[in-house]
Amino acid sequence: MAHSNMQTVAQEFPVETGMDRKDRRELAKMLTQIIGSSHVLYAKVRGVHWNVVGPAFYSLHKMTEEEYEDLNVAIDDMAERIRAIGFAAPTGLKEMMENSVISDQEKLLPANDMIKELVEDHEKMARLIREGVSAAEEVDDVKTADLLTERIGVHEEAAWMLRATIS
Repeated sequence: MAHSNMQTVAQEFPVETGMDRKDRRELAKMLTQIIGSSHVLYAKVRGVHWNVVGPAFYSLHKMTEEEYEDLNVAIDDMAERIRAIGFAAPTGLKEMMENSVISDQEKLLPANDMIKELVEDHEKMARLIREGVSAAEEVDDVKTADLLTERIGVHEEAAWMLRATIS
């Protein structure tokens, strides 16, 4: 009978692509923070999507749907990048929360207040990711830098669109 590999657990594996293990480890930590923050933001954006009311309902409902769909793909890409540089991606909500610079949405707020908070969160994400790009560039990880650079623009645009919608 064939031996089952279903008992295996993702572990660090050796990667010889021109980056030191120490540098890859630091980038994996930074990516974990970005993923954790993105995950909490994803949950908040979904909460707004489901609960937004008022004259801007339709545009905010559509906009937030595009945001959380984009975040879902981005989270996956960043987690796969952690695996590609040799480390385990974060697992579970507790780890996401512990690594997040974004605070959880603990109660329902008026639509404008929730949107203002999302604007601030997107700006926090842009700042965090900018640090990630610098860290990646310092160790010549052009792939991670490229992946993250794209994300900065996405968060800046989301902040602008949300801000413009409630102005």
